Amino acid sequence: MIAANSPLMIQTIDLTMIYKSGKVEVCALRDVNLGIKKGEFVAIMGPSGCGKSTLLHVLGGLLRPTQGKIQIDGDEISRLNDAERTAVRRKKIGYVFQRFNLLPTLSARGNIELAKKIHGNGTLNPNGAEKILEMLGLKDKMNFRPTELSGGEQQRVAIARAVINHPKIILADEPTGNLDSRNARTVLRMMQELNSKFEQTIVMITHDPEAAAMADRVIEMRDGHILPLAHHFSYEPEFEGLF
Repeated sequence: MIAANSPLMIQTIDLTMIYKSGKVEVCALRDVNLGIKKGEFVAIMGPSGCGKSTLLHVLGGLLRPTQGKIQIDGDEISRLNDAERTAVRRKKIGYVFQRFNLLPTLSARGNIELAKKIHGNGTLNPNGAEKILEMLGLKDKMNFRPTELSGGEQQRVAIARAVINHPKIILADEPTGNLDSRNARTVLRMMQELNSKFEQTIVMITHDPEAAAMADRVIEMRDGHILPLAHHFSYEPEFEGLF
């Protein structure tokens, strides 16, 4: 859900990322210019190796680009050092990964509490977290360890961990890639609901057209470039093309 007259939450200008291995250079991103509005739910699609994951890692401050600029909520992070990018990431960004990345020795509650502690917010406040946990259907599973949860439940814990600190941006890397179709639909509906209720900006990498159709807009990538033609998907089967 995009708020009226939303400013850009994410903007890149001539973003380029080159990996070097000895004398070999691989250009993963080539002059990427991208604008994502506050509260927008964007899906990024493209073949393997096209630069999707690199773009997500650069947007999240996990990688520093070779050249170009990135603005996150008005902050220019391109030339920040590792510690400064980490501070921005903790304050403004939540991650959801394909493989869940839950700590197996901790309960669902423990995994979420750890995210609060890393963020600097101390232990979990049941009152503050109640709405999110209930929305994600985790209220009765908080003391279960990951091995006692289904794949869909583990991904919901991962989403709760990502959103519990109320970040302005959620970056999701193939969040339904390890789920069956029923659990995938459940997780995507929950992401839609979080986007709608809390106006969090969501950038999701996916190979699944059905998952992409849940987003406000689809960005297609090839060979490190963003293709000029994007599609706007409604939540119904019909959609219209936008240039």
